[in-house]
Amino acid sequence: MGMLIEGTWHEGDNAHLTRETAKDGNFQRTESQFRNWVTADGSAGPTGEGGYQAEPGRYHLYLAHTCPWAHRALIFRTLKKLDNAISVSFALPGRHAGGWTYREDPEFPDCIPDTVNGFGHLHEAYSASQGDYTGKVTVPTLWDKQTERVINNESSEIIRMFNTAFDAHTNAGEDYYPEPLRGEIDAINDVIYRTVNNGVYRCGFATSQEAYETSVTALFQTLDELEVRLGSQRYLVGAQLTEADWRLFPTLIRFDACYVGAFKCNLRRLSDYPNLTNYTRELYQVPGIAETFSFDYAKRNYYGIERVNPNGIVPLGPANIEAFYRKPHDRNRF
Repeated sequence: MGMLIEGTWHEGDNAHLTRETAKDGNFQRTESQFRNWVTADGSAGPTGEGGYQAEPGRYHLYLAHTCPWAHRALIFRTLKKLDNAISVSFALPGRHAGGWTYREDPEFPDCIPDTVNGFGHLHEAYSASQGDYTGKVTVPTLWDKQTERVINNESSEIIRMFNTAFDAHTNAGEDYYPEPLRGEIDAINDVIYRTVNNGVYRCGFATSQEAYETSVTALFQTLDELEVRLGSQRYLVGAQLTEADWRLFPTLIRFDACYVGAFKCNLRRLSDYPNLTNYTRELYQVPGIAETFSFDYAKRNYYGIERVNPNGIVPLGPANIEAFYRKPHDRNRF
């Protein structure tokens, strides 16, 4: 994918993968660097960063249909009905010189180019915001049109901003991070991030057999535990949908189509877990959510990663996978 080094784009995976690969072969994701917050009144956010007030039309979201971290942000933009409040651009699927690429392409009419700044590549937004920036260029990226800079590229923070900061400008008032449940949400988020959300990447990007086996074992141990958990309750934190569910969903919906093959997460398929399968079906069928995801685009992305699939061939299967997740679910039993 490449990276910026002191504000200059460098092509290829080697630079950033060297920074994210430990000596023992484990993949170690680097932290996001832009961490300012948008709040209802422009006060500082939970991390002490902030000063950006929630105003309709002020912010722009750079996304990619293919990326699970970006998918989180798109889901919350959809759930909170912020389509008219926050504009969006979608990168073209697959690998492109220059990294995340934004332009009109008749093959991908739902990939919206950058109509705010006219950037052809996302790295231009980063170097425009910080001329000496060194690091990965990632989606989602939240851009402030007023100050003309990137303010946040951490998905877990962006979804919390969307959850409450714009409540005065939307009629979608459901809180997915309610105060009484925050401790339990944070706890399950931590486990799922380490072993599932990031765990699939630790499997796919491991550079030693030991590192891979450790990560894949932890991944499936957590999936086994989640299968049991969802056998006695409808959602991860009891009876209501929370942020925890929407953080897990983007990984689950990609699992059989992408991670089983491209990332060697093949001890079992998601479809081998009845509770996780029906849970994923329910979330996929929430109004507006299916439209936030494309199995075809996701496969193009993961099987386009040169180090995990050098020949770039994208598999045709799994057959009828979209129809599989549109089948009736059984979660109403709770």
